[in-house]
Amino acid sequence: MRTRDWSNPGFTLIEIMIVVAIIGLILAIAIPNFNRYRLYAQQQLCIENLSQIDNAKQQWALEKGMKDGDVPTETDLSGANGWLKAWPTCPAGGIYSINAIGAVPTCTVANHTY
Repeated sequence: MRTRDWSNPGFTLIEIMIVVAIIGLILAIAIPNFNRYRLYAQQQLCIENLSQIDNAKQQWALEKGMKDGDVPTETDLSGANGWLKAWPTCPAGGIYSINAIGAVPTCTVANHTY
């Protein structure tokens, strides 16, 4: 039967502290970058939603013979009779304003502009 060798029982406290410090350094770099990319993705999706709203608004104006200054409603643009299957939502929780024909739609979140 073999006996246990106690001369090298495992990791030392210093080795564990170095590993924890390295993991902490990696997280300190990764988390801000992750948040930045998440916010950028939300902004790009919101801009795409605003583009879809603007395109639907232009189609509505062409089909209905509307002019600059006329304002469609959400139900005019979405649903069974609209150009959008469902009304898009801002991933950051903003609210979309359709605005009049000739003006771009807007979002209440800063930097989410079309």
